[in-house]
Amino acid sequence: MSTSGTIFSGSSDAYDRFMGRYSTQLAVRFADFAGVRESQRALDVGAGTGALTDELIARLGEENVAAAEPSSDYVSILRKSHPRLEVREAPAEELPWPDGSFDAALAQLVVVFLKDAPGAVRELSRVTQPGGVVATCMWEVDGVDMVVALNEIRRRLDPDGWDVATQYRDEASLGILFEEAGLRDVATTRFEVSVEYESVEELWEPAIQVGGPGGPAAGRYTPEQLAAGRVIFEEAIGNPTGRYRLKGRAVAVRGLVPRAAAS
Repeated sequence: MSTSGTIFSGSSDAYDRFMGRYSTQLAVRFADFAGVRESQRALDVGAGTGALTDELIARLGEENVAAAEPSSDYVSILRKSHPRLEVREAPAEELPWPDGSFDAALAQLVVVFLKDAPGAVRELSRVTQPGGVVATCMWEVDGVDMVVALNEIRRRLDPDGWDVATQYRDEASLGILFEEAGLRDVATTRFEVSVEYESVEELWEPAIQVGGPGGPAAGRYTPEQLAAGRVIFEEAIGNPTGRYRLKGRAVAVRGLVPRAAAS
């Protein structure tokens, strides 16, 4: 079985403190945009630690939500936090459900990390019944202030080993992705969320414990590099001395699975 292009690592607590405060806010807006409503059955693809899963459960009930996640660590966390939730360890490109199993299939903050984004959208469409909705969202390029600051560290400490994915981070490319997958009534939008912090440490500590490509910074850099990185990070977010607020800007797309043509 193939795997997704990037599987995140690190403790769920660190991930939630790093990105969860943003993705929880985003999940509400994203589910609204996808039209998730009572009486539906929905799938969360690339569920991670469950920000969108929790929002879907709040709207539909645990028995009407399922989740797919390629990280075995995060699958275990989801199963512990939601014992009645159907959770499968699976990549977005190979979803282990029959055709038409759901009214809605959503993938939040996943698409740029996939090995095969077009194939994944086709899989989301396959497991969604005709007339149902498929939707995905992703942060814009340089859309998350804290990630911009972290990327500045990577550019300066490891300039030859870092590349930022830019595809599927704008409305146009997401719209084309869905249209080419055969979805109908494709629509796009933008969201903005913000998070307030008490100190730099409140963000810095979990940020270096979460890993995507290359693993967590805490294990990749020397103590001296981390100290230099923190100086870069503080400069990039404006050297705050008290409370400060950082923003996240995302784009989203939705489309309907075509109904069979009348014979």
